[in-house]
Amino acid sequence: MAAPTGPIWVVAETNADGTLAKSSTEVATLARTLAEAAGSSAAGIVVAADPTAAAKELAGYVARVVAVAVPDVTGHTWAQAAAQQAAAILASGSVGAVLTGAGPDGRDVAGTLSALLERPVLVNATAVAWDGGPSVEMSVFGGKLITSSTFVDGEWGIVTVRPNVVTAEAAGSAGVVETRDADQGAGLPVVKVMERIEEAAAALPIEEARIIVAGGRGVGGEDGFALVREIAAELGGAVGATRAAVDSGWIPYAQQIGQTGKIVKPQLYLALGISGAIQHKVGMQTAGTIIGVNRDPDAPIAEFADLVIVGDLFEVGKALLAELRSRR
Repeated sequence: MAAPTGPIWVVAETNADGTLAKSSTEVATLARTLAEAAGSSAAGIVVAADPTAAAKELAGYVARVVAVAVPDVTGHTWAQAAAQQAAAILASGSVGAVLTGAGPDGRDVAGTLSALLERPVLVNATAVAWDGGPSVEMSVFGGKLITSSTFVDGEWGIVTVRPNVVTAEAAGSAGVVETRDADQGAGLPVVKVMERIEEAAAALPIEEARIIVAGGRGVGGEDGFALVREIAAELGGAVGATRAAVDSGWIPYAQQIGQTGKIVKPQLYLALGISGAIQHKVGMQTAGTIIGVNRDPDAPIAEFADLVIVGDLFEVGKALLAELRSRR
């Protein structure tokens, strides 16, 4: 008989206002699914200056949450403090696996945990199943290949999960929250945050948008994105872009979708002047409905879009805009 599997742990991230990050609700949902398959339980760790709100929210997804208050975390890098506290918790009991987001903070947490606990890491998971341990699918070589990897010899490890590959779903009943004093044992040197620069955010973050209107190289320039923004506004959606448009300086990086940008999962994805290269596809291929507008009928996007309109994006876009406005 196989030995009992330890809990599937989530190291959760918080927003600036102290609430639980959306990506952590997704990771927690995945942890609960894996725990059910493993005959185990799902648990979470929240580290913040005041973890109360985020811990309570996380308890809606997993059975047990450990909340650690680190008062000076605000003035220092969060990932380092979170990893130090998580390492102390994980070292004190059995572990089935550790999950965290694949964003900048999540990657830092995973790397520090790996060094502190001498555990392996599998990164950028697009799907995770349980087969005696985590079986992790990863998109590699610019999305051209999908690999499946596991940890060897039954060892547990750390998995970073890409955003929007799991739909967050709360548990049927709330879990328990327990508080724990901050651990000082690791003795990691603190990294002080000297300056914070905040960029003005879009009205609707593209990661959370139900509708996205995206522009690519075919938009032609910064002025061309005015049409993209108008259509997005009429549809009540967000504006996205390809790397080519961002690299050209037509739109901020925060709107970039693809392998080196955001991973999105809207109900509708309207691609204007986007060829559909694999690097962009990996960021939006899970959209509910994909509609492309492109001059080239042989553009790669025609291979995976639900509908492709062959024509000039400005002619099609203006006609669409007029129709939308007529239906107000």
